[in-house]
Amino acid sequence: MKVIQLHKNEPVLIKKAIKNNREAQHVLFELYAPKMLSVCRCYIKDLQQAEEAMLNGFFKIFANLKSYKANGSFEGWIRRIMVRESISFLRQKKHIEFPDENIEYKANYVNNIKIDIDVAKIQQLIDLLPEGYKMVFVMYAIEGYKHREISKILNISEGTSKSQLFKARKILQEKIKKLDKVNYGTH
Repeated sequence: MKVIQLHKNEPVLIKKAIKNNREAQHVLFELYAPKMLSVCRCYIKDLQQAEEAMLNGFFKIFANLKSYKANGSFEGWIRRIMVRESISFLRQKKHIEFPDENIEYKANYVNNIKIDIDVAKIQQLIDLLPEGYKMVFVMYAIEGYKHREISKILNISEGTSKSQLFKARKILQEKIKKLDKVNYGTH
């Protein structure tokens, strides 16, 4: 039996994966699957559905690996695919509304809440947001997208993106204050 040595050298793995080398594809999957599941899970509440979206994303990654131009990080390229795949998954599963509301919001929104909550609890609070608010919040606050980029990806106006973010933050602040009050008897 011939043993193929696979290095953790990303460019070499990518070249081999482009040639449909299953071992290289497997190594890339193993390297990035945990992080990418976290990305999908930020958007999709149900873990099994998040896994399904992640697997669909990896299918697209390996099918389109030739289009990766190495202009940015490979992980960033994969992450963008996972974000879009998660959004597509949610759109297929249910109709998501982004009400185009022009509300007054503070451009320099300041969060003065002392947070003493673990990551799992924060994810649960994010999961409780309406889908539109949640998508914009995760894309902006976690993924680092700008409102212009969010508006293009979600096909909404920049104002709607800003409004959705403002409302999501406000809801999360209220939920955190309630948790703080219940847990510590403050406020």
